[in-house]
Amino acid sequence: MTETDFSYQRTLPLKPFRKLAVSLAVLLLAALPVHAQEALFDTKAKQALMLEDQTGTILYAKAPDTLIEPAALAKLMTMELVFHALKTGQIKIDTQYTVSENAWRTGGAPSGGSTMFAKLKSSISVGDLIQGVIVQSANDGCIILAEGIAGSEQKFAGMMNARAKEIGLKNSTFRNSTGLPDPEQKVSLTDLVTLARYIKHEYPEYYRTYAQESFTWNNIFQRNRNPLLKLDIGADGMGTGYTEQSGYGLVGSAEHNGRRYIAALSGLATDKERAEEAKKIFEWAYSAFEEVNIFAEGETIAEASVFGGVKSSVPLKAHEKISLLVPAANKDRLKAHVEYKGPLLAPVKADEQVGVLRIWIGDALAQETPVYTGEAVESGDLQKRTLDAVLELTTGWTRRLKL
Repeated sequence: MTETDFSYQRTLPLKPFRKLAVSLAVLLLAALPVHAQEALFDTKAKQALMLEDQTGTILYAKAPDTLIEPAALAKLMTMELVFHALKTGQIKIDTQYTVSENAWRTGGAPSGGSTMFAKLKSSISVGDLIQGVIVQSANDGCIILAEGIAGSEQKFAGMMNARAKEIGLKNSTFRNSTGLPDPEQKVSLTDLVTLARYIKHEYPEYYRTYAQESFTWNNIFQRNRNPLLKLDIGADGMGTGYTEQSGYGLVGSAEHNGRRYIAALSGLATDKERAEEAKKIFEWAYSAFEEVNIFAEGETIAEASVFGGVKSSVPLKAHEKISLLVPAANKDRLKAHVEYKGPLLAPVKADEQVGVLRIWIGDALAQETPVYTGEAVESGDLQKRTLDAVLELTTGWTRRLKL
C-alpha cells in the first residue's frame, strides 16, 4: 500500500432529492430520535431483522449481527449448495443417492429428530430429498445430500463455508448440513436474511418448494413446519429452528401488494410466541412504511474529486433507481452521505465502483448502494499533475476526517 493509496470517508455534496430538502454539504433532514425504530415497533425476539426486498430497505433491526446457533436454519445454506449444484449441472433433479448408515442413524428414524424416515440403503432422488429437507426439515435428507455431493458431511460443511463467503455471508460458520448442535456453528440474522434473499432471487424454480404444504415419504405424511404459511399474510417460505441456547427462531419471506418482505427472528420462548411475533412484524411492515423515490437510474448522485486529471471531479452514479421505504409518519426524516476510496487518481475509468451511498432513517442504517464513476477522466498535462500533487501534499491530512 502506497502513501496515497488508502481508504477514507468523505461526505460529498448530494443532488437534491426530488421531494426533500437538502443541505449544502450533506443531505441531513431532521433526524428521528435515537432508538426511533424501537419507538415505532418492538418485538419479544432477542434478535430481529426485517428487510423490504425491492429497495433493500432495512425496516427494523435488533441485534442482527449477534452470533447465534442456527439449528435447523442452517438447512437454508445446505439447500443453497444443492440448488447451486443443480444450476451448474453438477447434479440433476433425478440423481439418486443411497441412504448410508450414518445418515439413517444420525438423522433418520433412530435419531428421534426431524426426519423424512428414509430407509437404510435405499436410493432417493435429489428432487425427493429437497422436498424432505424443506417441507419436513429432514436431517437424514440433509446428510444424504451432503454425502452424495461431497463424499462426507465434513467436506460438505467446508463447501458450505466457502460458498457462504462467495454469496456475501460475513459472520457465519457451518459445521454440518443439518444444524444439529456444534459449539462452533454460528450465524447472524443479517447473514440469514442475505441468504434467504439470495435463494429467492437465484433459484425461483426451487424456491417454490418452500410454500409446499406437505410431503409424504415412506408412507408417512408430514405438514410443512413453517407457521407463517397458515397465517394469511402472503408468506411462501422459508424455515424455522430451535436450540435451548438460542430459543425459537424463524426466517420468513412474504409478498404483500407487490412487495416482498424478508424477516428473521431469534430468541423467542415458545413456538407459539414465534408465530405471533413473526405475524406481528410482517403486518407492521405492511402498514407503517411508504416508498420515497430518491434518484432516477443513471442520475448523478454526487461529485468526487480527481487528482491529476483533465477534470477535477467525476460524477458518481448508481446502476439502478434508488428508492427506499420510510416510516409513513416521518417520511421527511432522512440523512445520507457518500463514502469512497481515494484519492481518485487519474486516469479514472468509466463505470468503476469507487464507493457507496449510505442512507439512514434516524440512527438506523436503512440502505447501502454502490456508486460508480459516471465517465472516464484522462490524465492531465504535467503542470496539472504537479499542481494537484502539491495540493495533495498540503491538504492530504483531511482524508482522515469525516467532513
